[in-house]
Amino acid sequence: MVTASACEPHRAFIEAQLRLRRNAMAIYQDLVDHHGFAGAYNSVKRFALKLRHREPEQFDRLAFLPGEEMQVDYGEGALTRVPGTDRYRKPRLFVATLRYSRRSFRCVVWRSSQQTWARLHEQAWRHFGGSCRYVVLDNLKEGVLKPDLYEPELNPVYAAALKHYGVVADPARVRDPNRKGTVEHAIGHTQATALKGRRFETLEEQNTFLEHWEAKWAASRIHGSERRQVRAMFEEEKPHLQPLPLMGMQYFTEAQRTVCDDSCVRVDHSSYAARPAPIGSKVLVRLFEHRIEIRDLPTQALLRSHPRAERPGTVVLPADERVFNPSRETRHILGQAKAIGVDAERLCELLFAIEGRVGQRKLWGIVSLAERYPRRLVNSACATALADGIYSYRHVKTATEKLVAEALAAIDQADAVPAQGELALTQEHALIRGGDDYAELFAHGAAQNDTSTIANISAIASTNVNTPTQPTDMEFKA
Repeated sequence: MVTASACEPHRAFIEAQLRLRRNAMAIYQDLVDHHGFAGAYNSVKRFALKLRHREPEQFDRLAFLPGEEMQVDYGEGALTRVPGTDRYRKPRLFVATLRYSRRSFRCVVWRSSQQTWARLHEQAWRHFGGSCRYVVLDNLKEGVLKPDLYEPELNPVYAAALKHYGVVADPARVRDPNRKGTVEHAIGHTQATALKGRRFETLEEQNTFLEHWEAKWAASRIHGSERRQVRAMFEEEKPHLQPLPLMGMQYFTEAQRTVCDDSCVRVDHSSYAARPAPIGSKVLVRLFEHRIEIRDLPTQALLRSHPRAERPGTVVLPADERVFNPSRETRHILGQAKAIGVDAERLCELLFAIEGRVGQRKLWGIVSLAERYPRRLVNSACATALADGIYSYRHVKTATEKLVAEALAAIDQADAVPAQGELALTQEHALIRGGDDYAELFAHGAAQNDTSTIANISAIASTNVNTPTQPTDMEFKA
């Protein structure tokens, strides 16, 4: 027999208070004060717990078309031996999952970077045989530089990779993992089923195992909510994936450079034409493996593209773009050359007339030689370069070093040859006695000095005893 609760007569009041989100203690106190309730607090607590109705948290289940979306994220892989050590560490586990079929690509890496993040996407698309239209990712720095709900700022390398494969990024909201719940579940499934309790000696061994596990077990499983095999759904989705481009992504690094007064930018000790960028402005330089791109910094519009120079010191500048009017820097260099000598000034003026402002680096090299070597020798080396018709900093430097070496050799030779009228020292001769004779003579003289010193001391002592003491001048003064 079920006994009715003591709170049953007050059901309407308790329900009204619960709708106001009041707790059981507050309801109990009001029942005692205003309704003459004689029961205990626990009775109210149990009754309120039965009446309290919790609205279930609502989740909208999203449906996607085949080839429409892919979700990506990082997790932790299995313990793997660190190369060259006996220590084991967990690498980063990259998982990319197609939203329609739930087919996944898994790969472990030791470190992540901008290029690594983009390359993993590229490997995933080539594993699937095509790219999707959207990719949902977390707001990690490798992909998103500045999270924003409406205009997120993507990493330049990652953005270029997405553009190359015709994919649009859709970063999830901050602290909203449910937007990419498919890949979150795939990471947990991989860690709990495939990798838990395992150890690997190399990353390659773990990646080989993940590929085998995906093909044999993960792809053949029956998906829980779809009630269909993952491999069968992927076969339906594969024709809807976007075709891959013939060439892979060409990766690059970015750097900012200032346009010098010769209208060039310096990259790896070489000069590249930057017009129409104005002198003194900053530009964005993209360094590819075999070429460089110069872009406008605010808009990133392409200004110039050049093949990448193989030798340092190369100048990639058409002749019609060279600037020949002297700048303030040019006048300063020529003033320093004039202080070295006439030939140095003439050579620098001739170099500037031939190469323009882009040749100012050679002028700086010539005038800087005077900081290490005598100016007279640097000026002579410039005269040699003018006579040889070779207008080069390296030629002047070689000639200067040769002149310095000849001058040092002449000084060494002069120190080795005795001066005219000066006799060379001779160690052996018939008139020169041996060393033993001089040693005996010095010992005899020392003995005589000791005997005369003792006699003098005795004479002084006897004189002091027999002669009364006379006051000295110092005693009188005292």
